[in-house]
Amino acid sequence: MKQSIADIRNEYTALSLQATEVDANPVDQFLSWFDMAINAEIMEPNAMTLSTIVGNKPSSRIVLLKGVENEQFVFYTNYNSSKGKEMANSPYVALNFFWPELERQVRIEGEVKKVDEATSDAYFKSRPRGSQIGAWVSPQSEIIEDREILDKRLVEIELKYKNKDVERPPHWGGYTVKPTMIEFWQGRPSRLHDRIQYTLSESKKWKIERLAP
Repeated sequence: MKQSIADIRNEYTALSLQATEVDANPVDQFLSWFDMAINAEIMEPNAMTLSTIVGNKPSSRIVLLKGVENEQFVFYTNYNSSKGKEMANSPYVALNFFWPELERQVRIEGEVKKVDEATSDAYFKSRPRGSQIGAWVSPQSEIIEDREILDKRLVEIELKYKNKDVERPPHWGGYTVKPTMIEFWQGRPSRLHDRIQYTLSESKKWKIERLAP
C-alpha cells in the first residue's frame, strides 16, 4: 500500500535559532547560513524559488542565485521569458531557499531591477559555452511544436559561432533583488519552529522580531 501523503512528516531536531544570536544585518546572516549550506554539501544550495506577480496572481519557479553584491541578490534569465515579462510589469518579487539537510528556510521579499549591460556581459562570458549557446537557442516560455525546433536552432547557432566567442543575446541578462524583508526559519520539534524576521524601516534600518511558528 502506498503511503498516505497526509502521513508524510519529519521531526526537526537539529538546531535552534535565537534573536540574540543572529547578525544585525540580515544579508550577513544569510551569507553565514549559505556558507553552512555549502559546507554541508547540499546539492545546489543556490537554488531558490522566484515568485513574481501576474495580474493579481502569483507565479513561481526555481532559478539559481548567482551572487550577493551590495546587499542585493543577483540572478540571470531571459528578459522575454514569462518571469521577465512579469518582473517588467511588477517590480516586486519573493525568493525562497529551502535547505532540508539543515532544516532551514529563508524567505526574502524585495524590489527587482535589471543589472547594467556590462555586468550581464561579464557574467555571460563566464558561463560554459553550451549555456551561452543555449541562451540563443531557446525562445524561453514560448509554445513550440516539438523538440526538433530546438535541435535545428542549436545547429544554426553552433555554426554561426564556430571558432568565435558567443555574444550575449540582448534579451538575456541579470537582475538584482533589493530586500525589504528577510525571514530565517529553523525547524524545531513539535512544529514549534524558530522564525526570525528582519524588516527594513523607512529610515533604512533593520528591525528584528520573532514570529510565532
